[in-house]
Amino acid sequence: MREVRNAAWVARRHELRDRLVPQWVRQAARAGCVPVPDPATVAALTAAEGEHRHWKELLGEKDLEIALLQDLVKKADRAPATAVSSRTPGSREGAA
Repeated sequence: MREVRNAAWVARRHELRDRLVPQWVRQAARAGCVPVPDPATVAALTAAEGEHRHWKELLGEKDLEIALLQDLVKKADRAPATAVSSRTPGSREGAA
């Protein structure tokens, strides 16, 4: 029930009365049967969440860079081509 966080759903799933599941959870907590997370596990999860957040931010930045570069490429493709000089290499303008 703690994973689902919905006592009514758990009760329906197991064909129990709605009030029975929360009552069992309270009884288990009073009896000390509810597992307490290990501090090392909590620390590892916290560190992993921080690393996950860091990688998500980095990925977002890279996605933004890619989008900007794709936009620049599209704009460059739409830009008018510059006029190519009809001069041949080695010829001079105004030479007779």
